Amino acid sequence: MKLHSAALAVLIAASTVALSLPAQAQQAPARKELKRIDMTESPNMEIISSVTEYKPGDELPRHLHHGTEMGYVVQGSMIQLPGKDPTMLATGAPLQNLRDVAHGGFKIVGPASLILFTVHIVDKGKPLYDAAK
Repeated sequence: MKLHSAALAVLIAASTVALSLPAQAQQAPARKELKRIDMTESPNMEIISSVTEYKPGDELPRHLHHGTEMGYVVQGSMIQLPGKDPTMLATGAPLQNLRDVAHGGFKIVGPASLILFTVHIVDKGKPLYDAAK
């Protein structure tokens, strides 16, 4: 009985904290990793494919990858960089970001979600991305 009471107390505390956070902080973009494989030509690299959905109001912080990122805009949306006018990131647009080059730093201003298909060829054992300085 004590174990159930302790678990319930932790659940209530976690729920209280989650409810006190801003709505934006509660919702992480829905990134779905599709496949992760070793790169046969280079055992220190891996290839990761994924689909990510950014909803209106979500922000894509400035970040970098330890390798190359290539992608395709599956569903476009309006985005806005700080201090700039909104601009359309169009459906069908190709994406490419080079190793250790900061990118992102925009907010999805809608009206639709931005959906990206990405392929990363990155150093194995490192995080998929790091925050840009």
